[in-house]
Amino acid sequence: MVSALGMTAALGGCGSTGSSDVTLRLVAADYGDSAANSSKKYWDALAEEYEQQHPDVKVEVSVYSWNDVDRKVKEMVDAGHAPDLAQIGAYADYAAAGKLYPASDLLSIRTQADFLSQLSDAGQWKHTQYGIPFAASTRVLFYNKTLFAKAGITPPTTWDQLAADAAALKAKGVKYPYALPLGPEEAQAETMQWLLSGGNGGSGYTDDVGTYTIDSAANVATFSWLKDELVDKDLTGPVAPGKLNRAAAFAAFADGQVGMVNGHPTLIQQAGKKGVKFGMVPMPGRTGKARASMGVADWMMAFKQNGHADQIGGFLDFAYSRKNVLEFSRTYGLLPVTSSASNAMSASDAAPDKALHPFLDQLPTSELYPVGKTSWAAVSAAVKQNIGQALAPGGSPSGVLTRLQSTATAADSSSAS
Repeated sequence: MVSALGMTAALGGCGSTGSSDVTLRLVAADYGDSAANSSKKYWDALAEEYEQQHPDVKVEVSVYSWNDVDRKVKEMVDAGHAPDLAQIGAYADYAAAGKLYPASDLLSIRTQADFLSQLSDAGQWKHTQYGIPFAASTRVLFYNKTLFAKAGITPPTTWDQLAADAAALKAKGVKYPYALPLGPEEAQAETMQWLLSGGNGGSGYTDDVGTYTIDSAANVATFSWLKDELVDKDLTGPVAPGKLNRAAAFAAFADGQVGMVNGHPTLIQQAGKKGVKFGMVPMPGRTGKARASMGVADWMMAFKQNGHADQIGGFLDFAYSRKNVLEFSRTYGLLPVTSSASNAMSASDAAPDKALHPFLDQLPTSELYPVGKTSWAAVSAAVKQNIGQALAPGGSPSGVLTRLQSTATAADSSSAS
């Protein structure tokens, strides 16, 4: 879940590799769910095609699960053996440590200009882009069409309608009228989607200049509404939101036990395999459509340790061609990070592309986590562990958000020093 960045036609992407017999080492995350569709197959084929066109460059690819890949790269860097390229979840710490090439030292002007601007902007640390968006995703509200028909309701466009729909679903015995996964697996995502939909200046985790605003009046009002209108009225199911993880919420939706849940594209296949009839609509806002959807991007980055800027740039220009971006996006049900590939997917009525259109529609106005802040990892971890307490019996949304704000402010100060 992805900007004009400067010059560099002379440095990268001009077809010349500058020297012979260079080996580029790439570490990448696995987006597949089995050996049959492992990302290694994609990268191996891409590397082979590139090597045929550039016989003086070899690309060695190592693919690890998302459980391991960030740690593997950190271990390599800490041991003094950084890969040339890493496609992982976060770049800011490496940028702050001076270990990465700026994107403008690598990519051709054409490639730089093709990235969706909000994704390349999110790849900036101190106003220079180091994180190169690789894959993107947004969230929409999934609803179970069968359960909605039985309850005689229509998809919500406001919070009040969502609460009314949830009450109608509960009256029909639906186990999870609205599944609210604020457990430690991915609570930061569900939280941000609600903060962005809060209206009255609801701005997610930060303001326009990047200062944490977790305990803003709008955000406190959002979580107070969730507690008063959904959780305390028993409209979120038998598992407390702070103990419900995203994977469990998605599995329950695929089992036909959930009326509504915020979801990303992987839920299409998961629910489809179980035969659930579902629809997708934009996340409701307080009084209408949410101001923004939550976007997520994963990142490509290039380490300076081994040199090879010319060869890295040439390979990345090839990897980010429209054909290759589309192939990866279609294989794994993700959104393209370039305008050329995004436009091609939007114009396509083929089944895999058409299923992603609701998510593509959200991308232009999506907002991403504050991934350019080196403090974000610590703040995200604190949100995962603590935000569920805001909705617990006797819990205080204001108190929990204030404590998280203090954690964020301290983490920001520490990372800046």
